[in-house]
Amino acid sequence: MQTIQIKSLDTIRDAAREFVAAMDDRTVFAFRGAMGAGKTTFIKAICEELGVEDVINSPTFAIINEYRSATTGELIYHFDFYRINKLSEAEDIGTEDYFYSGALCFIEWPEKVEDLLPGDVVEVQITENADGSRTITVD
Repeated sequence: MQTIQIKSLDTIRDAAREFVAAMDDRTVFAFRGAMGAGKTTFIKAICEELGVEDVINSPTFAIINEYRSATTGELIYHFDFYRINKLSEAEDIGTEDYFYSGALCFIEWPEKVEDLLPGDVVEVQITENADGSRTITVD
């Protein structure tokens, strides 16, 4: 288990760098946390650390955004399943194909598609602390 602290938005890139350094060869990451905990903001910082130069925003309405690292050419998929009401909606867009593609997958609201997640998914919990800082726990 790894714990990363984000004291403020000024230090989020440092936290993202630390996260990326520990990713190893794992590819599917389930980001859990309350609404407003900072899931999208942290994923954006991670993507920037991975060399994504495109505009990175929440895929809340699109459900999935695709990015490519300008430095490695690596594909990165960013999912937001908040608006999914039935598992079949995620299945219909080929979610499992993405998860097993070998490309990086960052998933917000993974609890909505729990049954589709691969067994080796990396659990990432983001907790907002009373002082406004964030604690990232990677398991």
